[in-house]
Amino acid sequence: MNQVLSESKKIATGLYEVAHWIGGRVERGSSARFADIYNPALGMPQGRLILGTETDLDNAVSSAAAAFPSWAQTPPLTRARVLFRFLELAQVRRVELAECLVREHGKTLPDALGEVARGIEMIEFATGIPQLLKGEFTDQIARGLDAWSMRQPLGVVAGITPFNFPAMVPMWMYPLALACGNTFVLKPSERDPSASLLMAQWLKESGLPDGVFNVVQGDKSVVDAILVHPQIQAVSFVGSTNVAEYIYRTGTAHGKRVQALGGAKNHMVVMPDADLDQAADALVGAAYGSAGERCMAISVAVAVGDVGDKLAAALAPKVAALKINEGHQEGAEMGPIITAQAKERIESLIGKGVAQGARAVVDGRNCRVAGFENGFFVGGTLLDHVRPDMIVYREEIFGPVLCLVRVPDLASAVQLINSHEYGNGVAMYTRDGGVAREFVRNIQVGMVGVNVPLPVPMAFNSFGGWKRSLFGDHHAYGPEAVRFYTRHKAVMQRWPDSVSKGPEFAFPQMG
Repeated sequence: MNQVLSESKKIATGLYEVAHWIGGRVERGSSARFADIYNPALGMPQGRLILGTETDLDNAVSSAAAAFPSWAQTPPLTRARVLFRFLELAQVRRVELAECLVREHGKTLPDALGEVARGIEMIEFATGIPQLLKGEFTDQIARGLDAWSMRQPLGVVAGITPFNFPAMVPMWMYPLALACGNTFVLKPSERDPSASLLMAQWLKESGLPDGVFNVVQGDKSVVDAILVHPQIQAVSFVGSTNVAEYIYRTGTAHGKRVQALGGAKNHMVVMPDADLDQAADALVGAAYGSAGERCMAISVAVAVGDVGDKLAAALAPKVAALKINEGHQEGAEMGPIITAQAKERIESLIGKGVAQGARAVVDGRNCRVAGFENGFFVGGTLLDHVRPDMIVYREEIFGPVLCLVRVPDLASAVQLINSHEYGNGVAMYTRDGGVAREFVRNIQVGMVGVNVPLPVPMAFNSFGGWKRSLFGDHHAYGPEAVRFYTRHKAVMQRWPDSVSKGPEFAFPQMG
């Protein structure tokens, strides 16, 4: 048990208790509402989460607002040095953070370590903030007149993050927000909240002043309080499309900047000339990694021309052979689903797909794992002959289900993907550079991979989809996040001895 959780109050049942982090310390608040924290592999509660109130959020925002003036005036290099120390702690203690993810999310340990590694990349990028905040200077735009631009922090900003990446997605937000001079309030998922307190403790150890980073646990009531709070200037969100749209509309209606990343239905196009073994391996990893609970998971394989039967035959034994187990078990390739309700929903969608005419080549329903019989496991599922009108094609399943759709040619594949309401990620497997170039130029999706199944940009790029996969003008992390977490200011300057005498009534002429 990590230090922060061991300091949290134990309850009578022996379950651990997870509270808030406000003003540089653990705070229980005054709420009488709690939620169970499950171990998904065991199917039973292991901890209890204190659900915050509007008062708890007010306290966190007040703490962040009080800390903002001093932090905003702290030189960017000094802020970067705090993040360098945080980076070192995260690297040294990455296994401790990954263990939180295995225990509360259900990821396999290698998958959890991969999540932590991608999050650490965001901290690394944020340490370059002195370079990233540089403005532009123009000398002598008119006689005796100079001009420049600068970027300044917004104030108190908030992040609302999902269960599927409880370490990495918050790291998409707060390292750059803090580096830019903002103070931060995080509302993590109530499903796997412990990672948030661990990160808060490490930031404090790194020298981050109290109040600059805060965590308020909670459910929709805390989210709603964030969206209307007058002192919160911006909100970052990752989650389902319906909630993303609600976050965007409500937050912007209350004068906030909002970037809200929503759902996905990511396709992978397999051309007839593709290396079939390579494409099948890519599909299995991209569709079933993290039990399909990734916004970048490939959930639709689009077989072009006559490759459908061959692709299905290549996929079936690989899907059937997936090693499903608790995340610490040797050789485990896929762990459980996050909750019993999510398992039920996924299995129901599989059933509806079959009822509508899809063929379950591999059926993962009723999966049982020895020693973990009560866990929320769903086996890898492969549905063939899926049509665009089926519910399993239209909806984001967010589970280990791969749909195989067959189309006659590349134009049909492009039309199929462009017609879908989501436009998050897409991939293509081919040996033909001309075909790939045409696909990249014409596909209406925000992130594209050519012979890369999960085209997740590195930290120094930016992440985001098109259409109903993103609400707002800014993508996540990278250069886009610097723009999101700062305001642009234009400055013009001249000195008294260069000013002409008498009033000027015409608009100033430059040059």
